[in-house]
Amino acid sequence: MANKSILGLYEDPESGADAMDAIKEAGFPLGDFDVLTGTPYPEGAFGEYVPQHRLFRFPLFGAILGLTIAILFTAATQLAYPVVSGGKPILSIFAMIIIMYELTMLSAVIATVVGIIFESRLPNFKMGAYDERITEGYIGVVVSCDEDRQAEAEQVLRQTGAMEVKVA
Repeated sequence: MANKSILGLYEDPESGADAMDAIKEAGFPLGDFDVLTGTPYPEGAFGEYVPQHRLFRFPLFGAILGLTIAILFTAATQLAYPVVSGGKPILSIFAMIIIMYELTMLSAVIATVVGIIFESRLPNFKMGAYDERITEGYIGVVVSCDEDRQAEAEQVLRQTGAMEVKVA
């Protein structure tokens, strides 16, 4: 079945919060409905589902990967071209530290950028319902559901006082 996106447009935040509560009570799963607003509100102000962010894991794994690659790269280079100078050891930790630090930071930064893109759910190829008036201060409540629950979602949005209901 095709997944439909239904948008209910509200003039004030209280109506939007009431719509979110009504959608929850109607049995729609968390994560299948969200609030669109051009005005900054704190996360969870409308009772919407706030997903757990996993962004902290990306720089950590990136840094571990970068450090590992740096150690392997510098050790392999020094062992492949063994230059003994003044009886010093072939593997010199002090010469490796700079490269290890730089590759650790570089890979942590790259992994962080990838993590931000991933956690932001970009790119979003499936555009849902939207209305230009959301940028003017209106509140949009979007429900994603199968076609068989579309009428139920529209009814809930209309009962909670939606000015307009759009389907995409």
